[in-house]
Amino acid sequence: MILEIVNHEYQYEAEKLTRLFYPNEKIKVVFGSAESVDELRLRTSLTPEEVRAELFDKDGKCLFSEQSEYKNGDDRELLLMTLVFGILSRHTGYVPEWGMLTGIRPSKLFRSLGGRAREEFLGTYLVSEKKTALTENVARAEEKIISLSKPESFSLYVSIPFCPSRCSYCSFVSHDMTAQTVKKLMPDYIGALVKEISFTAETAKELGLNLESIYFGGGTPTTLDAEGLKTLTDAVSDSFDMGTVREYTVEAGRPDTVTAEKLRVLKNAGVSRISINPQSFSDRVLRAIGRKHTAAQTEEAFLLARKEGFGNINTDLIAGLPEDTEEGFRQTVEKTLSLNPENITVHSLALKRASYMGEDGVVQARKNRLCSRMLDFSYEKLTASGYTPYYMYRQSKTLGNLENTGYCKEGRECLYNIFMMEECHSVLAVGAGAVTRLKAPHGAQIDRIFNYKYPYEYIKDFDEILKRKKGIAEFYKNNP
Repeated sequence: MILEIVNHEYQYEAEKLTRLFYPNEKIKVVFGSAESVDELRLRTSLTPEEVRAELFDKDGKCLFSEQSEYKNGDDRELLLMTLVFGILSRHTGYVPEWGMLTGIRPSKLFRSLGGRAREEFLGTYLVSEKKTALTENVARAEEKIISLSKPESFSLYVSIPFCPSRCSYCSFVSHDMTAQTVKKLMPDYIGALVKEISFTAETAKELGLNLESIYFGGGTPTTLDAEGLKTLTDAVSDSFDMGTVREYTVEAGRPDTVTAEKLRVLKNAGVSRISINPQSFSDRVLRAIGRKHTAAQTEEAFLLARKEGFGNINTDLIAGLPEDTEEGFRQTVEKTLSLNPENITVHSLALKRASYMGEDGVVQARKNRLCSRMLDFSYEKLTASGYTPYYMYRQSKTLGNLENTGYCKEGRECLYNIFMMEECHSVLAVGAGAVTRLKAPHGAQIDRIFNYKYPYEYIKDFDEILKRKKGIAEFYKNNP
C-alpha cells in the first residue's frame, strides 16, 4: 500500500492510523503524488481551505474521497485523521474499537481531559462505548496508586533476560538457557549485575530518593538457580534502604522454573508478589507456542507458591494464541479463577510479522474478532467474580489493535505497573536490556538511559554502563 503525504506534516500520525487497518502490509510513504503503480493508494492532502483524503484502487480509480473545510484555530491534524479513519473503515469493513487512539496509555489521556473525557473519547476520538467505559474504570482505579508517589520516590527494575526456552510469540530480549554459551555467561552476568545494583543504590542514596517498589522481570528471573537468586536478592537488600518499599515483585512466569527452594529464597528476601503465568490451560496451545510445560505443571507451581506462603500471586493469560478457540479461552479463564489468584492480567496477542505475513484481510479480521470476544468474556467474567480492572496499556501490532488489562481483587493492585506505566516517578533499571526512565520530581521532563541490549555486551562493556549511570545524578541536578 502507498500512503501519499501532500502538503502537510502529519506523516507519522497518518502512517500509524493506516497501520491500524493494514497491520501486516508494507506501507510505502511518498511525499507528493506517487507515480501510477499497481497498488492501493491513500492520498492525504492539505490546502489553505480544506483537508482531503482519497483512496484509489490498483487501477487508479477513486474509491472514496472526503474533504473538510477548516477555519483558523481548527485542529487540521484531527480533521484529516478523522477523514482517513472514515474512509479506511468503510473500505475494510473494520471499525477499531479504540477508534483513532494509537497511544499506549489511554487512561493517562482520559485523566488529562478531565470532565470532558467521555465526550472526547466517544465523539472526537471515536472510541467505542465499551472501551471508553473500561478506560474510565482503570483511570479511577489508578488515581489512588498514583497519589502514593512523591517527588523523592523511585522504583527499581532488575532485568534477568533468560528463559528456559523461547515462546513463539515473544518479542522481548530473552535468551534460551538451554544454550551452552548462555549458561557460560551466567556467573559473569550475575557478578556485573551485583555491581550495577550497588552503584545504583549509592546514587539513589546520595540523591535522597526513597525506594517504593522493586520488580524483577525478564525473561524469567526464576530461570536462575536458587543460589543465583539469593545472590541478587541479597545484593538488593544489602544495597538499598528497604524501609520504604511498598511492594517487591519477582516474575516466576514459567511454571517449569518454579521450585520450593527458589520460592523460599524469594520469601526470605521479602518478596511480596510473584507471577506464575499459565498463558493458557490448554496443553495443545502450550505446545503450539513453544512452552515446555503442561497445564498441570502450572497448577502445581501455583499451589506450591501458596504452600510456601505467597499471598499475592499474578497470573498472565493471552487472548488470541495460535490453536486456541473461544471455548478454550473461556475454559482457561474459568480454570484460572478456580485457583483464586489476587491478580489476573489478560494480554492481547502481539503479532509477529514473520508469523502473519501472507494472511489475507479476511483471515486477519476473523482473528481480530475472535480476540475481541475473548477480551469481552474475560472482562465480564472477571468483574462478575470480584476483580477490578486497574491497569491497562496498548502495544503495537496486537490483534485488532486491542489492549492488555490487569485485574485485581480489592487492594491488590500491582503498584509497580502503575508507577511505571503512568510515569509517576523515576524507574532505575539494572541489567542487560534495562532502560532507566528518569522523571523530573517537580515537572514532566522524561529522560532515558539505555543499558546494552545483550548480556555479552553488558558484561564486555560494563564500565560504559556505570559511566552512563552517572547521568542519573546529572538529571536530578538539572531538574531539582
